[in-house]
Amino acid sequence: MKIRAVHVKQALDELPVLKGRTPQTTASEADPSFATLATFGKNGGVFVGSFEGRSAWERHSLGDELVQVVAGSTRLTILADGQQQIFEMKAGMVTVVPQGCWHRFDAPEGVSVLTVTPQPTDHSADDPVLSGNVATDFPQTTK
Repeated sequence: MKIRAVHVKQALDELPVLKGRTPQTTASEADPSFATLATFGKNGGVFVGSFEGRSAWERHSLGDELVQVVAGSTRLTILADGQQQIFEMKAGMVTVVPQGCWHRFDAPEGVSVLTVTPQPTDHSADDPVLSGNVATDFPQTTK
């Protein structure tokens, strides 16, 4: 087992900022602006990235996601308990997105984030409420 320590700011400094991110931005367009710092658990990772713009909606069926804003700011919208919960997050702030909750980032001025994210991740360019895709029930997995 290889254990290592990583300097988050240095890792971010080595990545280009994804400018003009939209819900339609493809993985091949976004991937160069994000890095995996470590694996986490059986199905997740510790990720960093920087972008300007709005992400697609996403959710994680196998666990909660930790989100820390390292630099800049973002509006993080989480659909939970049938309501939109909006968090104005800036550098130094952290939150946990509950398992299965759709969420998105809106960072017109730019943001750098560190996340601890379970995989897989579902993505949707469409608003889950308008598309009727807000269910958070997932099949139970056996160990």
